[in-house]
Amino acid sequence: MTDQTFHPIAARPAPVQHRGVVGWLRSNLFCDLPTTVSSLLIVAFLAWQLPTLLNWAVFSAVWMPNLDACHAANAGACWGVVPEKFRLIIFGRYPFEQQWRPLVATVLMVGLLVASCTRAFWKPWLVLLWVAVLATFFTLMYGGVMGLTSVPTDRWGGLPLTILLASLSIVMAFPLALLIAMGRRSTLPIIRSFCTVYVELVRGVPLISVLFMASFMFPLFMPQGVSVDVLIRVLVGITLFAAAYMAEVIRGGLQAVPKGQIEAAATLGLSYWLTQRKVVLPQALATVVPSIMNNFISTFKDTSLVTIVSLYELTGSHGLALNSDADWRPYKIEAYLFIAMIYFAFCFSMSRYSQWVEKQVNKGQQR
Repeated sequence: MTDQTFHPIAARPAPVQHRGVVGWLRSNLFCDLPTTVSSLLIVAFLAWQLPTLLNWAVFSAVWMPNLDACHAANAGACWGVVPEKFRLIIFGRYPFEQQWRPLVATVLMVGLLVASCTRAFWKPWLVLLWVAVLATFFTLMYGGVMGLTSVPTDRWGGLPLTILLASLSIVMAFPLALLIAMGRRSTLPIIRSFCTVYVELVRGVPLISVLFMASFMFPLFMPQGVSVDVLIRVLVGITLFAAAYMAEVIRGGLQAVPKGQIEAAATLGLSYWLTQRKVVLPQALATVVPSIMNNFISTFKDTSLVTIVSLYELTGSHGLALNSDADWRPYKIEAYLFIAMIYFAFCFSMSRYSQWVEKQVNKGQQR
């Protein structure tokens, strides 16, 4: 005889609200005891330090480029250093009266980058747009034609130089990294060995060494009377360095593609390159989108190292603006924070765009 006694099921807890501000706080800051304790400690620390920070950065700060007011405001920041040294920080040693040229060139380059990240512009004529914008950029920056005063590349600096180095090195490094990653998986020993040696050799030295060799050592091997512009040498050095790191990221994505899909493509009669283009690369690149964007962001920030070869990009222009002026030198922290905001704006934009791309390429896996 089986036991027919009724055993009631205990009531389940009510579902937790996960939407709205309260739901977000409950899910992210107060979901369990350790998280709650950590959140309360962080909030307490901010409540302790935030008034002092706000007093220095906002309430007692000087916003106008008034040197006497900055000296008098001992407890506040002197944000007046930003408008006072703005043009020197943004455009470096570019001739003052000609600074409209790097301004227009920078706006065109940023617009091109935004267009390249917009789906509506993903057309074959986008390549022609890149050629046109780059030609206009170098024409405006260098001059020597159409009545523009010639400005050598060693006078270029600030934000235009940072955007130029980062954009071109990323654009040129990506296809090179793709070929190197595929070469490391090649069945031909010579190609595989060459790509492996290249990656291990470049990754084994810091970027400063690559820039130093490109700027100072490379000219020693050139024939007498032959010289390559330092900007081109630095650009090639950054490109080769970024390609080595990016190649390993892409190789990880290639290895993540199941071998059975490659074999299935072969049974359908697809050639090697068609298999790579139609089957392997779409899945591999979609897998490593966050890592690729992380490499892009790292390359953008690494352009600050070109200062060691006398190319004064954004951070180098900061040194030019303040190290030569003893009156404004005490307020270099405020200028550094201004530069940090510019870097953050670009890097955060790239990070958000990476998340959008990741969602687009993974739509097939969403439920």
